[in-house]
Amino acid sequence: MSKIIWSVIDEAPALATYSLLPIVNAFTQAAGVEVVTSDISLAGRVLAAMGLAEDELSKLGEVVLQEDANIIKLPNISASVGQLKDCIAELQSQGYDIPNFPENPANPEEEAIRAKYNTCLGSAVNPVLREGNSDRRAAAAVKKFAQKNPHKLRAFSANSKAYVTHMEGNGDFYGNEKSVTIDKNQKVIIALNGKELASIKALDKEILDGTYMSVAKLRTFIQKTIDDAKANGVLWSIHLKATMMKISDPIMFGHAFEVFFQEVFTKYADTFTALKVNPNQGMNDLEKKIKGHTQEAEIKAAFQAVVDSDNPQIAMVDSDKGTTNFNAPNDVIIDASMPVVVREGGKQWNRKGEAVECVAVIPDSTYGMFHQEMVADCVKNGQYDVSTMGNVANVGLMAQKAEEYGSHPTTFELKEAGKVTVTAEDGTELMSFDCEAGDIWRMSRAKDIPIKDWVRLAVERARLTGSPAVFWLDENRAHDAQMIKKVKTYLADHDTSGLDMPFMNITDATRYTNARVRQGLDTISVTGNVLRDHLTDMYPILELGTSAKMLSIVPLLAGGGLYETGAGGSAPKHVDQFLHEGHLRWDSLGEILALAESLRFIGNKKSDSKLKALTAALDVANDAYLDNNKEPSRKCGEPDNKASHFFVAQYWAKALAAGDNAELAARFAPVAKALTDNEAKIMEELLSVEGKPQDIGGYFHPDNAKATAAMRPSATLNAIIASI
Repeated sequence: MSKIIWSVIDEAPALATYSLLPIVNAFTQAAGVEVVTSDISLAGRVLAAMGLAEDELSKLGEVVLQEDANIIKLPNISASVGQLKDCIAELQSQGYDIPNFPENPANPEEEAIRAKYNTCLGSAVNPVLREGNSDRRAAAAVKKFAQKNPHKLRAFSANSKAYVTHMEGNGDFYGNEKSVTIDKNQKVIIALNGKELASIKALDKEILDGTYMSVAKLRTFIQKTIDDAKANGVLWSIHLKATMMKISDPIMFGHAFEVFFQEVFTKYADTFTALKVNPNQGMNDLEKKIKGHTQEAEIKAAFQAVVDSDNPQIAMVDSDKGTTNFNAPNDVIIDASMPVVVREGGKQWNRKGEAVECVAVIPDSTYGMFHQEMVADCVKNGQYDVSTMGNVANVGLMAQKAEEYGSHPTTFELKEAGKVTVTAEDGTELMSFDCEAGDIWRMSRAKDIPIKDWVRLAVERARLTGSPAVFWLDENRAHDAQMIKKVKTYLADHDTSGLDMPFMNITDATRYTNARVRQGLDTISVTGNVLRDHLTDMYPILELGTSAKMLSIVPLLAGGGLYETGAGGSAPKHVDQFLHEGHLRWDSLGEILALAESLRFIGNKKSDSKLKALTAALDVANDAYLDNNKEPSRKCGEPDNKASHFFVAQYWAKALAAGDNAELAARFAPVAKALTDNEAKIMEELLSVEGKPQDIGGYFHPDNAKATAAMRPSATLNAIIASI
């Protein structure tokens, strides 16, 4: 029997799995395919780090190196320190004997505990599993449905004041970057004033980048954005990726927090030091640290005084709860938050819950340029038309921890001023940087084999679609200059006759792509790893209403397949709603589309008529799901995620019963009849839990029995599925 591995992860998609997976397994096993699970949730990884569970992530890291690997990966939490601490507390409350998270390790034992927990922070999963590059696009049926049933994009007002600002000059990562291509396998040492910070084993033809963020210039920039926002009369917000860039971005977040509330941090510096307040963790953590202190009320009043002063308003994460942009570094994730700014007409929400025009502050210009142009384009040309806009697919370089997302082990907050050097094993100095204490220095890497495969995939997609494939590479960025040389070399290995594959910097590529989008024309963006993340949320959210509906295929370098199911940025709000009123609005279409591609992968390797019939029937079911508008409603009391799964099962069974494989037709004809005849009863049972609070035994680590009961409330549906 063939095997598909389905990842057990976190939050809304994890809840949806309790309902969907029994249906999936009942159908796939009929064609000789077993879907097994692997727990790579945050809680699962914490328990593994503490030796209380199998290390499923490491096991999957070995699987992706095998030619028959077949993994469906749902979106997982990229944990901030705050999320990790909450997860640890929940596991402790469930009886697990694990230590607290040592924020400030005071001895070797605490340092060892902290090191174990650090493996669970940030983007811990993706770099392990992504042993291939990304082919991310909208399925034709999904795009067609979105155009026929356009979601709402709010208009940009005439003379809109919305804008994006980023650092310029030589203060940020873009401006300070240096890059080299290594000419042999060798050890490379990173040192500060001659003292080693880290060493790596660099590979032949690998690109190494070194760069730093000047903290002094960052703080000056932040203050200027606050002054400008006040002068321009716009809401102020900062947009970072503290979940993925788990070293650098929380530090930048902390500096922004300190600058905005500088007088408070200055006045209470001694108190904050004594209480071990870390601005990098935001207001939520600060309030926990000062709780019960004699100055608690005074400090809270001081923060409120800054908010009530003539400073610009701060964007709110949750106006009803009074949660600002500074609540926690993981609350505002740039690739999820910036599409909302564009979707809402250049606006974010103030303390009163009003949508008002904003400035989006993105310190690093490397990616700020993209978002700046996205907003500027809409200010100039107006909002997009969902019913006519073209599609933007993406071919993303991400294999083998490519570029910034793999830089965690080589990112440092410098303890002293001086020279950072990058030196080859023979003593040759490859790069050097004059930095100040507190500057954020990092090295990023891009290996040669992934780059070569990335070029191959871009040519393949351009040939299959006929769309232009634009390499978003900026000759004025040090890293991209090295990349351009490699890409031109590897393009010569392919037949590119008749293909349009230009090189453009970020601003020009955005303008070119957006002009085509407005003309209803399709474009392939060929980008590096982080920019891939930004584009594959921005355009799908505008085109489709969500990035969760995107088809995300990762052809693994070893020959296997990794099928990712979209983004989970809104998953926490979905869980909150489910716990409060039993309604889960998570749309599992991404998982269902991934399953179809996963089955197709097996079918392409095996000439199996049953498997081909099963896959073809699922394609029919997916089309019917869209044509009949069976996506979950956002409103309690209406059909939710559980009902969507029922209709997928019904459509899938009907397609199999009407298919040309006699064995499957005979097996699923009674299933299709039962699901059709009992539709009213099943829907009644599914809707019976709407409006009722749900207890699943834990947010990060649910009780399986409780979660199963909550997500499978229809005894009639369960019995039919069990009968298969």
